Amino acid sequence: MTRSLTGMPFDDIRNLLDTLPPPDEQAGDDWRALNGALAKPVGSLGMLEDIGLHLARWQGMAKPTLDRPLVAIFAATHEVAKRVPLGLQASDTRAEVEQFAAGGAAVNVLALAQNAGLKVFDLALDMPTPDICVEDALSEQACAATMAFGMESIAGGTDLLCVGASGGGNKIVAAAVAAALYGDKPAAWSDEPLNAEVLETLEANLGVSGMGARMDALEILRRVGGRELAAIAGAIIAARFQRIPVLLDGFVSCAAAAVLHKIEPTALDHCLAAHGSGTAPHANLLKKLGKSPLIEARVTREDGTGAALALGLVKAASACHTEMATREQLGTHHKA
Repeated sequence: MTRSLTGMPFDDIRNLLDTLPPPDEQAGDDWRALNGALAKPVGSLGMLEDIGLHLARWQGMAKPTLDRPLVAIFAATHEVAKRVPLGLQASDTRAEVEQFAAGGAAVNVLALAQNAGLKVFDLALDMPTPDICVEDALSEQACAATMAFGMESIAGGTDLLCVGASGGGNKIVAAAVAAALYGDKPAAWSDEPLNAEVLETLEANLGVSGMGARMDALEILRRVGGRELAAIAGAIIAARFQRIPVLLDGFVSCAAAAVLHKIEPTALDHCLAAHGSGTAPHANLLKKLGKSPLIEARVTREDGTGAALALGLVKAASACHTEMATREQLGTHHKA
């Protein structure tokens, strides 16, 4: 059911989440039929078959393709990073983005190995979002506009989207979002070296466990999130409507996804958790989202590195289904 309009910027986002397209069950059934004809026992490839079925249902094709996978990195900065000892600052994030552009980061190498495209989206790096300990990160209009920007990030076309984040302070704001969504203290969601003063200030701003009960998830996103989380959430929504499966990268990407999941529990059905980073916050968030990671690689980078690594497994699943011989082909070969 479409929600009534109030004229507020978030209305369009909420209405999109009310009208998410379901998976293509016919494509899933067709995939199962083709899988059953392959020269192997059904189920013998384990996770590869689970992934193949997921791709078929969400791409809407019995033989899904992975010809144009894309790693999208959303880069932003946050004033709250200055509260953390040795926190990554805007200038450091700029250098990181330049490394992506030069092709010298691990995510570049992994994307190239998988013949995946890589795009970096600079979300006003030189204008950090305000310190969420004392101010809202974004206005409703700015948050909605950034989500819309994220939706446009896949306009060039792709058949599988990997989402990652880059930027100083993004783990802090992701922890704040998770704490507000699930009614916990920020310390429960942070592996950053936050001092007592920062934690106390964040807890006071969040109302500790009260924010999630008082406001919806989009309000939480704009108040204590940031541009990269908003853009990732927008990209995930757009991928759903364009029948593009998504690989969620690390904790920051999953925190952005959790905003959508809180509003609409089926909003992430087209998404797979790419990897487990080995950190408690990421593992706990995946449990909240009902996602099991495809691989456990202990990659703590948030920039899509883990998703690009898991992409190899996803491509293997697709290749097995589309390139393996069928029982009929083997029988013909033996007769010949």
